[in-house]
Amino acid sequence: MITWPHEDTDWADSLETVYPVFADIGRAIAERETLLSVCRSHRHAATIRGLLRGTGVQKANLLFCIADSNDSWARDHGALTTLVGDEPLLNDFVFNGWGGRFEAALDSAIPRQLQAQHAFGNTPMQKHDLVLEGGAIETDGFGTLLATRSSLISAHRNSAQNQQTVEYALENRLGLERFLWLDHGHISGDDTDGHIDTLARFADPQTILYATAPPGDSDHAGLAAMAEQLRSFRTADGGPYRLIPLPFPGIHLDHNGLRLPAGYANFLIINRAVLLPTYGIPQDDEAEAIIQEAFPDREIVTIDCRQIIQQNGSLHCLTMQFPRQVALHDGQGFIAA
Repeated sequence: MITWPHEDTDWADSLETVYPVFADIGRAIAERETLLSVCRSHRHAATIRGLLRGTGVQKANLLFCIADSNDSWARDHGALTTLVGDEPLLNDFVFNGWGGRFEAALDSAIPRQLQAQHAFGNTPMQKHDLVLEGGAIETDGFGTLLATRSSLISAHRNSAQNQQTVEYALENRLGLERFLWLDHGHISGDDTDGHIDTLARFADPQTILYATAPPGDSDHAGLAAMAEQLRSFRTADGGPYRLIPLPFPGIHLDHNGLRLPAGYANFLIINRAVLLPTYGIPQDDEAEAIIQEAFPDREIVTIDCRQIIQQNGSLHCLTMQFPRQVALHDGQGFIAA
């Protein structure tokens, strides 16, 4: 799922430059699996359909739903899917605009609007009162959570709950059994209170790829402390994790001279491929080789995300995946323009 930007979002002044990047992401996805595009209107959907068809994507892999939005970070406002046996359940957590930083009422309503349009077929949806963004959690698929305390347990999110109650909620709602909490690590320009998908990601249940910064950089101390904490963690079998450092992506600034949250940990795993954000620097090649080694059975597809990070996020942040058990459909009543 991609929630496309429009004229009433913070992307308004840059649609001409960001639409091609969104289309590159959409094409890479739709070449390998179904792409669900969330658009604010039928007119908007017609524009996006034309963009995607112009990349050569087959019409059969393109689905559309209509829902207005505040922004485009589908990772954080999209529903999270769990499987009970082989039966899917959509989990709609509270999205409060990253601790109330930004208006999010429209984004928060998107999962329910899509369900009302039967975009998910007959898949049931459960509403939860826990504040949780998809970018704040990383799992190995076997019951282990990797997350930062700052993005889940704070005054702006779940302020009335402590670690024990948050873990209990995650155990009961998402089936998680092991909790690896990070206390360190931050990417400059990130305004999510340390989402894990900018910092450290599982390649498999024994392997974690993580962000780094060189000595002297403002992010170095926190990321070095994070690496030390990662070294202290143990797998479900009791052994140390295989830890793979990712290259430093350089310093990228916005038009006001503020640092942007470039990073290679914000990759997206899709069918048969991994989409890797790149930034037009020599380290891109090194990152691609590292990701290829970590995912030897998948094609690595690079996406230039320099325009995307202007809004303080990257590739993984823009997308939300659903397992094959969720039968996606065009929104009920959607009329292709």
